[in-house]
Amino acid sequence: MSTRPEPRELTVLQRNRITPSLQRVTLGGPGLDGFPAGQEGGYLKLFLGEGENGKPIVRTYTIRDQRKNELDIDFALHGGEAAGPATKWSLTAEPGSTIAVGGPGAAKPLPDGHDFYLIAGDMTALPAIGVNLAALSPDARGLAAIEIQNEADKLALAKPDGVEIRWLVNPEPGSRPSLLSDALRGLPLPEGRLAGWAACEFSSMRNLRAFLRDELGLRGPSLYISSYWKAGLVEDDHKVAKREDAEAQPA
Repeated sequence: MSTRPEPRELTVLQRNRITPSLQRVTLGGPGLDGFPAGQEGGYLKLFLGEGENGKPIVRTYTIRDQRKNELDIDFALHGGEAAGPATKWSLTAEPGSTIAVGGPGAAKPLPDGHDFYLIAGDMTALPAIGVNLAALSPDARGLAAIEIQNEADKLALAKPDGVEIRWLVNPEPGSRPSLLSDALRGLPLPEGRLAGWAACEFSSMRNLRAFLRDELGLRGPSLYISSYWKAGLVEDDHKVAKREDAEAQPA
């Protein structure tokens, strides 16, 4: 039986605000020695100390970009009560400081061999969406609906010409759970094999699941859907809601 590797201690190299609502922290240092290449879209577990109950505070974030000896991690800045320990850390992490990380965990890429891709996510999923769009074949077709907080959060993403990006501005993340699903539902769908990929706030995820899985019938490798957070809940409570929701779904 394999054992989980010990966390690495990585060094903060840079901290940059790349849009008003997206903070990037670049990690590297000696602790990155031996880290496997090609992990864009995979994830790291960030160890952020202990909570009041003495339990470790661990948060999961996507590897947005990987270069020799450094990794970029992007943090969505929701503000207010939604600003958790990882977001707060991203805003204060000083170059030269260190953080323990676990991973990498496996990426959730878009599947090959599909005729049209339906992609949806909010700013928490923007790093993964960016990696996935760049990895598509040049002749791929589809739509990526991405919820952002203001116009200045739009990013220039590498993608095939046949994939449209539709930016949806919502200044209050978590307040419009049908925004993403409505954007996909209103799209005339072409003939052929469809694939769906969605990651976002919990209530938005449920609306997207109702469309992609229940209405379109997408299953198996043709569908990936996940909630990354839930409005009004801290991470641990979101995990409980996510587990209960999964257990309530038909097999």
